[in-house]
Amino acid sequence: MRPLQPASRVAVVLSSALGDSLLMMIVVRNLRENGMTVSVFGRNAVTLAAWFPGIDIQPELTSDTARTLLPGFDHVIAMRRNGPIADSALPLTDLILLEPACRARSTKSMADRLMHFCRDELGLADAVKHNGMTAPAGLQPRRFHNRIAIHPTASTHDKCWLPSRFIRLALRLRKLGFQPQFVVAPQERAAWTHVESYGIGLPELGSLDNVAAWIYESGWFIGNDSGIGHLASCLQVPTLSLFMRRGLARTWQPGWGIGRVVIGGYLPTARLRERYWKYTLSVSRVARAFQQLQEALA
Repeated sequence: MRPLQPASRVAVVLSSALGDSLLMMIVVRNLRENGMTVSVFGRNAVTLAAWFPGIDIQPELTSDTARTLLPGFDHVIAMRRNGPIADSALPLTDLILLEPACRARSTKSMADRLMHFCRDELGLADAVKHNGMTAPAGLQPRRFHNRIAIHPTASTHDKCWLPSRFIRLALRLRKLGFQPQFVVAPQERAAWTHVESYGIGLPELGSLDNVAAWIYESGWFIGNDSGIGHLASCLQVPTLSLFMRRGLARTWQPGWGIGRVVIGGYLPTARLRERYWKYTLSVSRVARAFQQLQEALA
């Protein structure tokens, strides 16, 4: 792959997943820092546009808008060739895919991989890892320093620790003087209202923009392998992430602020670990990992 030229016009088509979108914004920032004119297309990015000042962020592409808009760019960067990208009939010479960097054997986190991709594959000098996400005026980082944002859901059920253990963890942390509150999507809320009977908060946050603001002002984050975990890390909130397997944690752990990961207990095969990790991960182990996260900030 030849290095991109500074005057290039580049379209970056984000994934529909929040975590992938935030990671791909690393590429956006490095392109702009190296003189490219960049337009971003993505559903989550549009919602978070105020957090990425100065960036041309447009709605998620459809098959029709992809065919209309993408031929006007010198290069198009996407995670993979699917959806509207596949329908756009773009020449392969104009398309740069990030999926090979994601699938490559590496001990680096995805945030580090994409930073190195910018430097080694795109030829962008002095590549950085942070994606440039900036809090709007009026918000204070970690304003509610005792508030712990707990995210008990994920994109798939197999990534989720047991709900009862999240509740037990929250009650344990409350006894230590923290204010644990569960953050879930509006469509998930009905399944979690029972936590309020334990005196655990369940704020109605609505849009992703409001979720970002609320997490930014929280003191801590604990959650499953999910896009919200990446969001917290990107906002420099100390993050504890729960993973089913060490290999997944190595690759997909949030890669920005101070954070730790904790995985399920030993099981002999990947299949068993994926199926039973949530039963082998105890509340005590997660609580100890959170204590270690606190000590890292001391």
